[in-house]
Amino acid sequence: MLQSVRNDNSYERYVNPQWVHLLDVLEMNVNYVHCHGVELHTSDGKAIIDFNSGYCVHNIGHNHPRLIAALKEELDRSGPAMLQTHVSDLAGELAEKLCARAGGRFTKVFFASSGSEGVETVIKFARAHTERSGILYAADGFHGLTCGALSLMSDEFWKAGFGPLLPETESVLFDDIEALENKLAAKPFAAFVLEPIQGEGGVRVPAPDYLIKAQALCRRYGTLFVLDEVQTGFYRTGDFLAAHHFGVEPDMVVLAKAMSGGLIPCSAVLMSDAICNSIYSSLRRAFIHTTTYSENSLAMRAGLTTLDILEDEKLGARAASLGEYLRRTLTERLGKYEMVAEVRGLGLLNAIEFRKPRSYLLRIPFETFSKIHPAMFGQVVVMRLFKDHGILSQICGNNFLTLKIAPPLVVSDEQIEHYITAVEQVVSLAHTSTSFWSEALGIGRRVLANV
Repeated sequence: MLQSVRNDNSYERYVNPQWVHLLDVLEMNVNYVHCHGVELHTSDGKAIIDFNSGYCVHNIGHNHPRLIAALKEELDRSGPAMLQTHVSDLAGELAEKLCARAGGRFTKVFFASSGSEGVETVIKFARAHTERSGILYAADGFHGLTCGALSLMSDEFWKAGFGPLLPETESVLFDDIEALENKLAAKPFAAFVLEPIQGEGGVRVPAPDYLIKAQALCRRYGTLFVLDEVQTGFYRTGDFLAAHHFGVEPDMVVLAKAMSGGLIPCSAVLMSDAICNSIYSSLRRAFIHTTTYSENSLAMRAGLTTLDILEDEKLGARAASLGEYLRRTLTERLGKYEMVAEVRGLGLLNAIEFRKPRSYLLRIPFETFSKIHPAMFGQVVVMRLFKDHGILSQICGNNFLTLKIAPPLVVSDEQIEHYITAVEQVVSLAHTSTSFWSEALGIGRRVLANV
């Protein structure tokens, strides 16, 4: 049995005590001392299998030895880093490779440190390029937690308490072409921003023709078509971009998370010459949009090395084949359980969606615990996977009845099989044993005690 531990209380005292309390409530507050590949090793000698990947950060696995060696070499070189007034050869090389792999309209790249910064860049560039101020976004998406990124999210949980956000931002239903056309026809928007597959919205995969039709509508109405591929990029779905599955060529795309192998913060916004030139339009405006950590040498080296690893190890093809097997097998094994609504996804970005049970004996405890918190059922599934099977996972941030499945792309066949067996056992427990629901009651009591 895994034990909850705290090495000291400095984090609780000086950083975020509520985060510590939450992990304590879920009995997931363990001390990780060594992480490699898909395995997370704890101070008490346990090995946890990571099926969350830091929300799709660790596509190449944790602490890949090639990436560590490349970063050590870059440090030993003592080259220009954070110099601000030089031209970075590494940034030019990485930008060229990103544009080549993304294809389409992409010929320029702006580098930053996070997906949120990338979304902020999109807002500024779209407004400047189109000379329009309105931004349209897909409801239930997730784009980051800065004020600009929050303005492009519909879930009030993330926005409550932060006052007025950006004006002239509106939402439209995801995967609804008619609703999109009505919005675009009614108002001149600078951009339509969405994830090609909604990650925190429940790993929602759109209809095969939705994105191509959405792109066509944006072209018709002069609105930039922008994809947030922070979670879906870098071969997570099998192809380099999820956009490639759907045959679209967006005007801009945001990349981050897996871009630098999980060791150095890095993000990128890919765009066309026309969009870039409308911002950097003169010597006077050569630095009109920048950020301190943009193009830093460690991040650029990490990005180049991560690309090499992904391609040398053929991790895109592995994501495609393993993901197909995972979805098919989970569908077969879980189809008999009434609370399992659907298994869906693309590549190794997948999810199991649960639903309210029909039978009286299950419906009563489910509804009782849902009243305590709507995420209760999903978090008990996460906790049982962690405690009983040594698997780290998480429910979707905007869809509490959906369990996300996103292991590093280096996950082994054996680890996939272990996950499938573990999930089936937990789901079976929820349908057949009172211990699952008593576990939920224990969480509920701990939650109420910390309110």
